[in-house]
Amino acid sequence: MDRASELLFYVNGRKVIEKNVDPETMLLPYLRKKLRLTGTKYGCGGGGCGACTVMISRYNPITNRIRHHPANACLIPICSLYGTAVTTVEGIGSTHTRIHPVQERIAKCHGTQCGFCTPGMVMSIYTLLRNHPEPTLDQLTDALGGNLCRCTGYRPIIDACKTFCETSGCCQSKENGVCCLDQGINGLPEFEEGSKTSPKLFAEEEFLPLDPTQELIFPPELMIMAEKQPQRTRVFGSERMMWFSPVTLKELLEFKFKYPQAPVIMGNTSVGPQVKFKGVFHPVIISPDRIEELSVVNHTHNGLTLGAGLSLAQVKDILADVVQKLPEEKTQTYHALLKHLGTLAGSQIRNMASLGGHIISRHLDSDLNPILAVGNCTLNLLSKEGKRQIPLNEQFLSKCPNADLKPQEILVSVNIPYSRKLEFVSAFRQAQRQENALAIVNSGMRVFFGEGHGIIRELSISYGGVGPATICAKNSCQKLIGRHWNEEMLDTACRLVLEEVSLSGSAPGGKVEFKRTLIISFLFKFYLEVSQILKKMDPVHYPSLADKYESALGDLHSKHHCSTLKYQHMGPKQHPEDPIGHPIMHLSGVKHATGEAIYCDDMPPVDQELFLTFVTSSRAHAKIMSIDLSEALSMPGVVDIITAEHLSDVNSFCFFTEAEEFLATDKVFCVGQLVCAVLADSEVQAKRAAKQVKIVYQDLEPLILTIEEAIQHNSFFEPERKLEYGNVDEAFKVVDQILEGEIHMGGQEHFYMETQSMLVVPKGEDQEMDVYVSTQFPKYIQDIVASTLKLPANKVMCHVKRVGGAFGGKVFKTGVFAAVTAFAANKHGRAVRCVLERGEDMLITGGRHPYLGKYKAGFMNDGRILALDMEHYNNAGNSLDESLFVRMINMYKEIDQTPYKQEINAKNLIQCWRECMAVSSYSLRKAAVEKFNAENYWKKKGLAMVPLKYPVGLGSRAAGQAAALVHVYLDGSVLVTHGGIEMGQGVHTKMIQVVSRELRMPISNVHLRGTSTETVPNANASGGSVVADLNGLAVKDACQTLLKRLEPIISKNPKGTWKDWAQTAFDESISLSAVGYFRGYESDINWEKGEGHPFEYFVYGAACSEVEIDCLTGDHKNIRTDIVMDVGCSINPAIDIGQIEGAFIQGMGLYTIEELNYSPQGVLHTRGPDQYKIPAICDTPTEFHISLLPPSENSNTLYSSKGLGESGVFLGCSVFFAIHDAVSAARRERGLHGPLSLNSPLTPEKIRMACEDKFTKMIPRDEPGSCVPWNVPI
Repeated sequence: MDRASELLFYVNGRKVIEKNVDPETMLLPYLRKKLRLTGTKYGCGGGGCGACTVMISRYNPITNRIRHHPANACLIPICSLYGTAVTTVEGIGSTHTRIHPVQERIAKCHGTQCGFCTPGMVMSIYTLLRNHPEPTLDQLTDALGGNLCRCTGYRPIIDACKTFCETSGCCQSKENGVCCLDQGINGLPEFEEGSKTSPKLFAEEEFLPLDPTQELIFPPELMIMAEKQPQRTRVFGSERMMWFSPVTLKELLEFKFKYPQAPVIMGNTSVGPQVKFKGVFHPVIISPDRIEELSVVNHTHNGLTLGAGLSLAQVKDILADVVQKLPEEKTQTYHALLKHLGTLAGSQIRNMASLGGHIISRHLDSDLNPILAVGNCTLNLLSKEGKRQIPLNEQFLSKCPNADLKPQEILVSVNIPYSRKLEFVSAFRQAQRQENALAIVNSGMRVFFGEGHGIIRELSISYGGVGPATICAKNSCQKLIGRHWNEEMLDTACRLVLEEVSLSGSAPGGKVEFKRTLIISFLFKFYLEVSQILKKMDPVHYPSLADKYESALGDLHSKHHCSTLKYQHMGPKQHPEDPIGHPIMHLSGVKHATGEAIYCDDMPPVDQELFLTFVTSSRAHAKIMSIDLSEALSMPGVVDIITAEHLSDVNSFCFFTEAEEFLATDKVFCVGQLVCAVLADSEVQAKRAAKQVKIVYQDLEPLILTIEEAIQHNSFFEPERKLEYGNVDEAFKVVDQILEGEIHMGGQEHFYMETQSMLVVPKGEDQEMDVYVSTQFPKYIQDIVASTLKLPANKVMCHVKRVGGAFGGKVFKTGVFAAVTAFAANKHGRAVRCVLERGEDMLITGGRHPYLGKYKAGFMNDGRILALDMEHYNNAGNSLDESLFVRMINMYKEIDQTPYKQEINAKNLIQCWRECMAVSSYSLRKAAVEKFNAENYWKKKGLAMVPLKYPVGLGSRAAGQAAALVHVYLDGSVLVTHGGIEMGQGVHTKMIQVVSRELRMPISNVHLRGTSTETVPNANASGGSVVADLNGLAVKDACQTLLKRLEPIISKNPKGTWKDWAQTAFDESISLSAVGYFRGYESDINWEKGEGHPFEYFVYGAACSEVEIDCLTGDHKNIRTDIVMDVGCSINPAIDIGQIEGAFIQGMGLYTIEELNYSPQGVLHTRGPDQYKIPAICDTPTEFHISLLPPSENSNTLYSSKGLGESGVFLGCSVFFAIHDAVSAARRERGLHGPLSLNSPLTPEKIRMACEDKFTKMIPRDEPGSCVPWNVPI
């Protein structure tokens, strides 16, 4: 056997040769650490977020074609890359050469905020364009289905993509012959004279054209190698693992014979996550490379044979081609497979995962196996002993030894038979999110009638997600053979299947009653689909479906995305060079898109740098009996393990009232609490050693997980705070009605794309320490590190260039990580890096807290609320009623008082409400929704509108102070620094706009390096939506100080340049540097009296959302959202609109799909994008319209602007209430009246179970306390 041990591939057109390859090395760390290509980001490590997307190109010498496909670098072993060309974001364009049109457009269309996800987005679009230079919108949204973004809300990314389409700019769905962009919005007249929909936020005509001839060519050397050089089996090895890449089928069989337990890997999308997240280890890997027999596509007389090595994306393309060419009766199974291939994972995973790998893995929630099982597919196996064929049936799927592959066998291909006349196959699935989400339940169903009139000859039903493997309802199907296809059969079938496919109350994954309901809801859908086809084929013998049943068929409302944006126009008096109020591109937009923007972990390694990883508690409340570090300390590369004992008297820090302990001493109080920290030469060594730390616990009582348990045990942190306004008790005596209840709102993970990251570097003299960290609060990092090292603050400098998203999650816990990391760096005199993995981050850090609200409301029969008594646990908001009328009559009047007796002018709130009513055509659409609901029994629409009054203020003047430093250099350029952190909200961009206006100079003259305690000391945390507000006033103050000094010079030479003025000032010994300062807004509240003036101003807004729900599955689609916001005078409408959209989508996630699951022992189940679903591109409203209210009043804020960011999150609840409206309509139609209490997040499970019907009544229910549930509501 001819073998090679040299790895050769190309990266960005440059040859890479590796002689000693570690088979455990993935492409992502190789790119970032070995090649220093840091544009490709780490987001989750499991292929679920798309931040690490690269393009892989392979040449096939048989077809003479090059295949480009997107892939997740975090899952690609570099050993699998022989002969391929890898393209990263750096390879397609840069600011040093030329930027690529994709990079330019995503930046200039304002498709970046924090920018951490942007390189992955760019590479997904770029790869699509390499294959389809003029893609359709469907192709574009499909290409981005595997990429997550937490900041933007996706709309500007979609806008950037549309510029590559043949038809860009509108929804491409001219309902009633009217385009969505004609006559204002959706053919409706504009709501205010002189406020036409604004021009786009970007100038499409200025974009670079896409020229496919300018792309990187596939390396000719790799073509020659593939065509001329004899293929050689490649063998790579390390101390722990061997990797074999056979190039012929014969060699593959020999390796499998020699190493029968070794997995055969094609895309590593199944084995990779098992190795990474479940600790599975394989000493030998077999990875076949370009073996023709594994990629066959054979059309036989009775079906299609597909090679096991074909990727799922290739299978999708093959099936799409086949269904176009063959009659429909032959392609029933293929249509069903295509339906699930459209939503299975993201484009990256579909292009990596193989058909054979998907089948052999037999995941319990596999989307394809249930269809293949009912489709009578067979598997062609091969070993040294010969060929064999086995059915893909329940025995195979449950891994019965006599129906499975033998250890030496491999799967070569899969036979998928054609369907027959009067044979019907359907596929169903329901997940937490419509796309790129594992199914909660899925199903494949097939019925064959033969020539009989609607008499079942064959029936096959399979389910995934309801057991340890795919389950076939074989006995139920057998009993139904010979029955007529009618409702009586359906009723019997539901009862039989529920009995056979039983699900324990403590089944993994929870949602047990929901899963039971889906089992029969899918069966009902299948019955209706088949009945409808039979009716069309033979109207005489088959009765028509009842009208109310028709709506159960078909997918939810879906058409191409469209959006309109209305923002303020600048007045004629504004100087044309003044950038304030203009949609200026994000300062780092292009660098985000080229991968040149440097984040904390992108910083190059420091000499002798160490890596620190934390060991966390596995118990929620326990005493630490012992910690055994011996095995971990003996492992290669381990330098030290830091414990509470080492930290001793510096193991805590007090910022609020109670000191927080860094590392646990004798007790732990939550799963994920820090216990110790392993320090090693590399990340891999630190992680391996951390797993060997042995901790013995003794559980303690009580175990308090829920709010109700905390109330029961009186377990609270802070003293109770009350706000009282008027005499509530007296008011309750005079009201007509009283409504009491409670609402529970689940928590939310911040899910910033960049996980917690830091690098601490001892300077080597005077005990100085530099801390580079992704934080919102550099001063706190400085203070906590100085305290831990027993140093004055002037020895510790904290530097923040930018943060890859934060949302409040990078403040205090980040300080604890930094303190321990700095302690380790100081102890060993070496730089220490600490970067959390996604699962660690979600486990250790906090999030948006769950809350319980108990309310008692007294109201009159006309809807006026006179009395309200509320108890809030975890300080969150509460909403009582979705009635539009009740909201209107209880809204603030123009001049009014808040419950804490602060006077407000709510004129703009009322205007936002009225304009949202107008622009959304609420009344017309409400009537349309009611008409739709009257005509559709199983699908319902809902429409809801919510007002917003968001207070802006920090509770004290000291918390709102800000400072800035502005330098003018002798060449006329300006450097500005301030205390705010750039985390995607565009604060640096706005600060440069401020300098440009105040100093009357072009933006290109102004530079901003980052934030550091070295330049601006004692800065407050960046948060509360006031970062631009406060720091902008400080920057403005510094500029005005400089102008005042330079006024005599400028007046003497008014036509001079800044270079002239700066030189003159220098010659006259006038300082060209100024500190700016803002004291903060007046802010106070007296909690004893429950009154004060805590807020400087309020952000007002209103949102109207329309949804459609599927009452049988709980699925929902956001059809349209209109938002009107009062932002004062917008400094940068592009950034402000982006903030509104991003916050709305994050809020929509909070109120609908983002669900944290904890075990009864307090262990977080949802630790990454596989289990925790944030909104993806498929969740954005199909129509998304944003309007900024024209400025109506001047204020003492920065240029009368208002701070945005957090306020829009609340507007996401308009989707919650729209779903509530739709569910209420379903319940009314089913005769269910009375108040409906739905908790947040309003997931598919809650929607389905609230739409009670004969199926929800049919399922078995578990008695409370009869089993231990998989999860508990926290």
